[in-house]
This record gives sequence, structure tokens and C-alpha cells, in this order.
Amino acid sequence: MTSATVSFAAGDIIFREGDAPTTAFLVESGTTEIYRGSPEAPQTLGQLGPGDLLGEMAVIDDSPRSASARAATDCVLTVIDHFQLRERLENADPIVRALLMAQLRRYRNVLSGLDRTAVLRARAAPRSAGKLEAMLAPAAGKIRLESQLMEALDQGTLALFYQPIVDLRDGTPRGYEALVRWHHPERGVVSPADFIQLAEETELILPVGRYVLDHGCSALAKLAKCGRTDLHIAINTSARQLLDDSFLTEIEAALIRHSVPPKALHVEITESLILDIEAVKRFINGCREMGVAVLLDDFGTGYSNLGHVHTLTFDTVKLDQGFSRQALTSPRCLAVCKGIIDLCRALDAEMVVEGIESEGQRDLFRDLGCEYGQGWLFGKPLDVDSMLASHGVAVP
Repeated sequence: MTSATVSFAAGDIIFREGDAPTTAFLVESGTTEIYRGSPEAPQTLGQLGPGDLLGEMAVIDDSPRSASARAATDCVLTVIDHFQLRERLENADPIVRALLMAQLRRYRNVLSGLDRTAVLRARAAPRSAGKLEAMLAPAAGKIRLESQLMEALDQGTLALFYQPIVDLRDGTPRGYEALVRWHHPERGVVSPADFIQLAEETELILPVGRYVLDHGCSALAKLAKCGRTDLHIAINTSARQLLDDSFLTEIEAALIRHSVPPKALHVEITESLILDIEAVKRFINGCREMGVAVLLDDFGTGYSNLGHVHTLTFDTVKLDQGFSRQALTSPRCLAVCKGIIDLCRALDAEMVVEGIESEGQRDLFRDLGCEYGQGWLFGKPLDVDSMLASHGVAVP
């Protein structure tokens, strides 16, 4: 089991010169010392304190450690996995990447033979008016949050909440959308907009997606045990998952592992993700071959490229809440909604209207012929135990 932070007592060795560059660190508290030579007779190169990165150079260019590090005082460090830095560097502007690598080469030249006191002075020099701290603070915050998200995944502390999707004709629940939530031990509930966007910047979104898939299928299996095989659960996908050739295999494996019929699992694709049209087509076709339904989420908020939409065989379209919230007060918005509803009928796709919060909204879209609705009028997202209990599943 990994941990987002590690603690060292004063004098502890953090890493040694020549070690493989497996991780870097963000100093949270205390002071660390960078040195060459033996711990008994060190040649000190500098000291780093809270907010500083430690050991990042070797990770960036995948070289053996060029110096050793130890705790000068008791200290706490956030662990930064090598992929967190390497992937961002690989995706950076080529000019920025070249400048950084040039700086690394120059620094290593200094370490290999130039005056060591110059290095000490450079690293110990006061930072001008806090400008460097102001520049690094947002990056340090993202690195810290990302490492803690990795720990949450490893420890299984992310939680899925399930928002009801109901039949507008009679109000009965037909399924749920699985929404991942993270209750941070220090920050409280972290907005999905923050940590999902962060995960999508690296391959961390792939294990998050697997976590959601596995827990969603587990909930479906529990529903099936009490006879509710008529309910489905919809999970969201990311652009990286759509481009990952193993994602379809992972879906099939999760269904088999939990003995869930494919029709019970729905997969949502956000309209704005439809950039690689051929990859999306392959994914949709693969899902349909398995019997898994595919939904086009947030329709009307992305590129709305109808030239692509008509070639993609979605089972259901989800109308974004931006439309449902204005349809009662804006004739123009209502006209757009009617057009989208007619389009769905022509494409033989069902519709889920998101963001229904009033009976007026419900009645409007029911009378327009929409099949399903989702929103706080029908219920807020429920944790898994509450969702299961609402269907008579015994919760230990």
C-alpha cells in the first residue's frame, strides 16, 4: 500500500548518489540537505525547505541520482511518482522541454567538476520578493493533491454516489448515474471538477475509471440479488479511456467478474470528447457487440457536429441541464429543445433530460415526449448503501 507522504527523522537518508530515480518529493515540513560524498564528511550543495522539490532532476531525465539527500531536521515529504513529472514533460511545449533539459545538463556539469560553492550560493540565495513561491505554489498544490489521489485509489477511499434516473411517465426509477466523490481527510469533499480534471492530465484517470467501473458493477450485482435486474447504472468515460485499447476488455472482464448482464451497464460519452471520431466509433461498436448501451452526455454543450452525430449509433441522448433550466422561461431555448427531441426520435434514440428540479420542468418534457429525467426533483445522489436500501437490499 502506498502513502502520499513519508516522514524522516533528522539524519535519515532519503536517497543516495547513484540510486535509481524512482520518485521525487515535495517538502511539506522540515529541512532536507543535498550533499555529495559520505554522510560523515559531506560536501553540502544546498538545503531545501517547505514548498521545494527534491530529487526531481533525476526523475525528469531518468538518470541516476547525482547527489545524496538526507533529513537535516525531522521532515515530512509528499511522494511524487515518476510518471507525474515525466508525462507532463513529454506533453510540454518542445521549446520549453529543450530549455529545461539544457538547464539540467548545465547543472550536472557544475556537479561534475565546477566550484561546489557556486551551487550552494545559487540554491541558498534568497528568492526575490516571494515571486518564486507564488509561481510554484499552484504546481505544488496540484502535485500534492495528485499524490493524495493516488493514495485514495490505493486505499479504496473514493466513493460512488448514485443519482436516480426516472421514467417521466410514471416516476418510477429506471437506473442511476454513478458519480465519483472524494472525501479528502483535510480538505473535506473535493469537487469532481478539481480532481477529475487533475487525473485527466495524466494516466491517473485510467485507474480512476477502472475503480468506477468495478464499484458500479459491484452495485449492479447486489441489485440483481434482490431481483432488481430491471435497473441500470451508467458510468462516465474520459477521453483517455476511449483511446485506450484495453478499455473494452476491462468492461467485459468487470461484467464477468461480478456476473452482471451487459444490458445493466450503460456507458456515457461526453459530446466534447468526440474528437477522434474513428476511435469513438470503434468503442461504441465494441460496446454494442457486448450488449452495453452507450449514451451521449451533455448534448448541445460540445461541438454539436451533426456530421459526426448521425454516424454514431448512440442508444440514448442526455439533454444538458443548461437547456432544461431555461426551457420554461425562454421560447428560443424551448424551440431548441423541441428540435433536439425530434432529432432523437429520427435517430431512434431515447432521451434523458438532466437538471430537472421542478414539477413544471418534469411536466413540460414529459408532454414533449421525453422518456426519462434526472435531477434533484427525483432525488439527490445516494451513497451505495442508501441506494441499495431503497430497493430492499439488506445492508450490513
